[in-house]
Amino acid sequence: MNTVIATPPSLPQIYNARLSASHSMSFPISAPNSSRKRKAEDDEPNSDDRMSASPSNSPGVASRSLPINRHLKRPRSGPAGRPLALPRLLETLDADSLRNILKTICDHHPSIGSEVIDAAPKPSVPSALGVLMDYESALQASFPFGGNSTSDYAYNRVRQALLALLEALNDFTPHFLPPNESQATQSLTFLDGATDFIHRLPNWDSFQNNLHKQDAYEEIAKAWALVIREAAKRAGGIQLQYGGWDQKLTRHDQQASGKLHEAVAELNANLAWAGAQTQTQYGHHRDEVSSVRQELLSGTYGSNLPVRVGPW
Repeated sequence: MNTVIATPPSLPQIYNARLSASHSMSFPISAPNSSRKRKAEDDEPNSDDRMSASPSNSPGVASRSLPINRHLKRPRSGPAGRPLALPRLLETLDADSLRNILKTICDHHPSIGSEVIDAAPKPSVPSALGVLMDYESALQASFPFGGNSTSDYAYNRVRQALLALLEALNDFTPHFLPPNESQATQSLTFLDGATDFIHRLPNWDSFQNNLHKQDAYEEIAKAWALVIREAAKRAGGIQLQYGGWDQKLTRHDQQASGKLHEAVAELNANLAWAGAQTQTQYGHHRDEVSSVRQELLSGTYGSNLPVRVGPW
């Protein structure tokens, strides 16, 4: 009896069998009417299909809310240049620059200049003498090195600084004179320092160049005389009797070669009058004290006084 052994299929046969099965499932047998041509609108999806295919209209997306970013990041602005504020700008200015700017503003706006005069503190004697000292330092620094310091050449070199000092002296002096200055001590103190500046002015070889110094002596002598006259009218000139003003003015007159004789004569006249009045008052007081003493010793004190009758 013959036995037949079944031979197993080969790999190509298995692959072809699977491929034919997939084709039969993917392409079903069409109906008899499927042989006609389809229209173009059959291939296009309708509006409902398009809307349902949109992700925004899907139920999952509609039901899910988008996260809200509560802290939005704003772009940071980098550093930008800007001018200084007025207080900081004023801190960078020195005294000369600030004075020049203020003077320019006051020249353009006179009303502001009036406000500055009213708001500025009253210059003191040390501050005024300090300004004059700065002008004197500028005068000394203007002299040329070497040569004759009293020649016409030296005068021409320092003329501008010399006139600046004299102009400042002429401006400051009336400020410390009555009636603008009511305190005689302040006026006398300023005149004492101002006269020293005139003493230190250079003496030139030319007579014409020395006229500035002579005029300064004449003006300061008139200022001394004015202050002395006004001080003598107050409290019997007691301010002239203290402080050694007679000695100081005498010294100034000697250094000025007698150019302050007008002021010295005014001071001597007022001191003599004040001294005579003081001596007269002291003599009357001394006589009264002596008379009372004699009456007390003799027991007659009060005998010439009227006797009051009745309640005191």
